[in-house]
Amino acid sequence: MADNSYIIIEVPDMNDSFSRVVLQGKLYFIRFTYNDTFGYWSFGVYNSLYDPIREGIKIVPRMVLNLFCGTMDMPNGVFGVLTELDKVGRYDFFEGKAKFIFSPV
Repeated sequence: MADNSYIIIEVPDMNDSFSRVVLQGKLYFIRFTYNDTFGYWSFGVYNSLYDPIREGIKIVPRMVLNLFCGTMDMPNGVFGVLTELDKVGRYDFFEGKAKFIFSPV
């Protein structure tokens, strides 16, 4: 059964990458970064010219990740991670144990 209440954004199998996504008809780039030293993922949202809107947001499972990112340039919705894990490891997105999502308002 498909759930149309959110969009899955694929996280590449890389420690640092940009993904091109269209959210609500507008082009954004999402930068995913894995911090190998401390063992966590973070992400940032960039406009179509790669200018940062918000950077360095730590990815925590089952939380609204952009709750405190009040800016007019952010997409109108919430980013989050769907998983049963308590912590998202380096390969958990690639192995399908976690999904990075955007849910429009």
